[in-house]
Amino acid sequence: MKRVFLIVLDSFGVGKMPDSIEFGDENPNTLKSISKSSYFNIPNLIKLGLGNIDGVECIKKTDTPMAIYAKCGELSRGKDTTVGHWEIAGVISNSPLPTYPNGFPSEILNEFTRRTGRGVICNLPYSGTEVIKDYGREHIETGDLIVYTSADSVFQIAAHEDYVPIDKLYEYCEIAREILVGEHGVGRVIARPFKGEYPNFVRTSNRRDFSLAPSDTTLLDALYQNGYDVISIGKINDIFAGRGISISNKTHSNKDGILKTIEYINSDFNGLCFTNLVDFDMLYGHRNDVDGYAKALSEFDSYLPEILSGLKDDDLLIITADHGCDPGDISTDHTREYVPLLVYHNGIKAQNLGTLESFSFIASTIANLFNIKLSTAGKSISYLIK
Repeated sequence: MKRVFLIVLDSFGVGKMPDSIEFGDENPNTLKSISKSSYFNIPNLIKLGLGNIDGVECIKKTDTPMAIYAKCGELSRGKDTTVGHWEIAGVISNSPLPTYPNGFPSEILNEFTRRTGRGVICNLPYSGTEVIKDYGREHIETGDLIVYTSADSVFQIAAHEDYVPIDKLYEYCEIAREILVGEHGVGRVIARPFKGEYPNFVRTSNRRDFSLAPSDTTLLDALYQNGYDVISIGKINDIFAGRGISISNKTHSNKDGILKTIEYINSDFNGLCFTNLVDFDMLYGHRNDVDGYAKALSEFDSYLPEILSGLKDDDLLIITADHGCDPGDISTDHTREYVPLLVYHNGIKAQNLGTLESFSFIASTIANLFNIKLSTAGKSISYLIK
């Protein structure tokens, strides 16, 4: 295998895991929720075998699936972007990353204020769109930064671009990242810039994530160290703190990420192209927008024929997800769900692998295909691909 295209449909879960209640999720099912929308139209994912995955009853099955298909459980103790992607890349997080349902402790915020020279307002779990509506005017009047969190392990800083330049906001995030280590080592510090006039503030596309570095060697590290290309599209570079990346491509939307992926399909390289399509999660899952999520998945599906037709005989396509974020759920948080797995290359023999216990089998499989060593919990299925 010369090239692998790994596409993460951020938050596209396919039903609850046995331990979902431990994570505050009673019966989440992202796919089921969006399948009820009149905008839901995914004939190409169905052709690959999405509806044939064990436990998926809300969409059609096909008698002639084109891909190897399965659903994957998560061994890591979390349901967020960071630990989900790390597990896809082979690193299991046995302890959950810290969360702050009551806000961050004073010692963290005092040090942050000392080093940035700015005060802090909010310091609560909050919706990203609601927090700028409720605190945006105070931020402009005082110069204080809006700091907030969510059910995930995140320290988020919102600031108006006209009053806090983007580079300065990123600098503040880097300071927070330096502070938030050890017991307070949150998964991500996130810059959340916005613009506009009160009360019609809107978030801009200049979001940036400052992630905790992975705790062990990842698939990306191993590929990079062995001379392979590792191309990131979307949030991947941020999620892995820039480690093991040859070329990083930022994106402004799902469509932008899809088109950049297609550009690499039509180019020449040797290694991994790793894409994250974040709009599913950021714009639709967290906002309980069922129709928006359904439209976004349908848009991705519409590009699948172009993606598949561009693959060469020594290319592999893997479509999966990192967690759930059921837009039909009562909360706006991530949900602990199985994720889908679709594995395709020209001439592959389709089959059902049932339920795989860990996302990390993806890392193990890709490592084997490139003949590199990587220690991880997942078992390789490369013997089904070669």
